[in-house]
Amino acid sequence: MTNDAFISVRNVKKMFGSFQAIENISIDIAHGEFFSLLGASGCGKTTLLRMLAGFENPTSGEIYIDGQPMSDVPPHERPVNIVFQNYAIFPHLNVRENIAYGLRKQKLPRAKRNEMVDEMLDLIALPGYGDRKATELSGGQRQRIALARALILRPKVLLLDEPLGALDKQLREQMQLELRALQRTIGITFVFVTHDQEEALTMSDRIAVMQGGKLLQLDTPTGLYETPHNREVASFIGTMNFFDGVVTAESGSDLTIDTKGLGEIVAPKRQTTYGVGDVVQVAIRPEKLQMADAHDPEAAHSVSGFLQNAAYLGERSHFYVTIDGVERPVAVSSQNINGSGTGFDQPRKVWLNWRKDVAVVL
Repeated sequence: MTNDAFISVRNVKKMFGSFQAIENISIDIAHGEFFSLLGASGCGKTTLLRMLAGFENPTSGEIYIDGQPMSDVPPHERPVNIVFQNYAIFPHLNVRENIAYGLRKQKLPRAKRNEMVDEMLDLIALPGYGDRKATELSGGQRQRIALARALILRPKVLLLDEPLGALDKQLREQMQLELRALQRTIGITFVFVTHDQEEALTMSDRIAVMQGGKLLQLDTPTGLYETPHNREVASFIGTMNFFDGVVTAESGSDLTIDTKGLGEIVAPKRQTTYGVGDVVQVAIRPEKLQMADAHDPEAAHSVSGFLQNAAYLGERSHFYVTIDGVERPVAVSSQNINGSGTGFDQPRKVWLNWRKDVAVVL
């Protein structure tokens, strides 16, 4: 456990019979961090969250919160609270009673309870809603009430199990920003579970990408997107073009790679340890490719292809270009700055140009 770790997951393994749900994971989370567990269904992220909450115990390894081992601490005695996807709002209670529900065992005077509830209502931007019935709330309002009910107990850690999954797209995006702002205001540690990559990128300080019970990469949103460590992460976070190749030379911080379709290109080594003769893949994001009607002599690399399809999506346009030697069409994405698309709306020969530093070697 590192000195600045507020939550520390150390060599944790979880078995359900013969099935291994979590495989020897170690993670440190700082105090006040918005930390996300990201992955497809069945990757183990919810199992790990349930172990933090105390609903499941590790088969081996240990979990520490604020320096204290949690193995023998039952859920109700842990310094955490949890918000679920379905909110679990009690329909027979009004908003004030829902938020104050967890305070019942503290035997606080009614005036103190009401004061604390009013503080929570102000925090979640719903002042004056205390007497509303739960059935009179929108989905976004119910989500905020669930957050307030969890936060009123002053937990050291708030665990969130896909709490925005039941909301429609527009409301979900609004609540992402509100939830991030709320976390910054109160300053406690959030551990957030999601399968939505954009949601994780929008809100998180750091993200742990999981697959099959394993930790694939732990990084900042920028680090995951710009420098994925393997194909699994590269393909899960956003859209990526992949090109097979072989390293033919290395010089300083660069690798020369002979690729199928792109020919010989130069790419930065970054975190890679590849050498001459190694079989690799070169990955390039669609928005890093510049499409033009002619070869750009100032571009580090260029290749000709044929524009097959184009899709106008309002703020962006997506294009699919076939290149000889590349099995799948290459995806290209462009911002519609002038409001009328990019002009590439007919199938024709085009050139793709890109800088050396945009390629990632996997």
